Amino acid sequence: MRVGSAVGSCAAEPGELDDELVREIVGGDVAALLEHPSAAVRVAVLDAYLADSAPHAGHPRSSTVRVPAGTSLEKSLARARAVADLVLVPPGGRVAVIGVVNSLLAALRERGSSCAPCDLKGGLTEWGETVLTDHQQAIDGADAVLASGMVLGNGTFDEIADVCRTRDLPLVVFAQTGSAVFREMLGEEITALSAEPYPFFWLSGEDTAIHLYRGGPA
Repeated sequence: MRVGSAVGSCAAEPGELDDELVREIVGGDVAALLEHPSAAVRVAVLDAYLADSAPHAGHPRSSTVRVPAGTSLEKSLARARAVADLVLVPPGGRVAVIGVVNSLLAALRERGSSCAPCDLKGGLTEWGETVLTDHQQAIDGADAVLASGMVLGNGTFDEIADVCRTRDLPLVVFAQTGSAVFREMLGEEITALSAEPYPFFWLSGEDTAIHLYRGGPA
């Protein structure tokens, strides 16, 4: 969704949005769309509104990192290393990774962390490890949580944040979905954020930007 100069995003499951819905919301009023029955629409509109009001680029709390030009794999690995640096755990610490991206698992391991991969779709990692489907199980025994922004769209974020708050665990988010929405949660629900507004790194072979946020509330 575009508001002004900003594009807001929210991942949706296949079949969740159809052509008729898209035609219905094009050109819609922001205030009305914030009450739309689709969570994906609400998140994308709010994301766009917040990013238009305060763009990530030049935001006083963000550090912009350029992901160098290259292949999709090269760019994914470069982004992963920047994101992994946000996850502060002791040497040998365990990180629950919710929303599996193989390059992120590799980057965390490069830093000496072990990983508990978790994704609603399950399956196996690139190294043949079983991907958990229950985030509670993944968080058990973890020293920190690294979650995809997709947890906002699929309705699991509140529960994940509650568990992290109860256990006093750092919660870091890497967000294409709702990157500006998560920025509002810094210092409260989340510890740090990698915000990646559209266009995403894999849409271009040229260099692209991510915006890193650390620390407490403004």
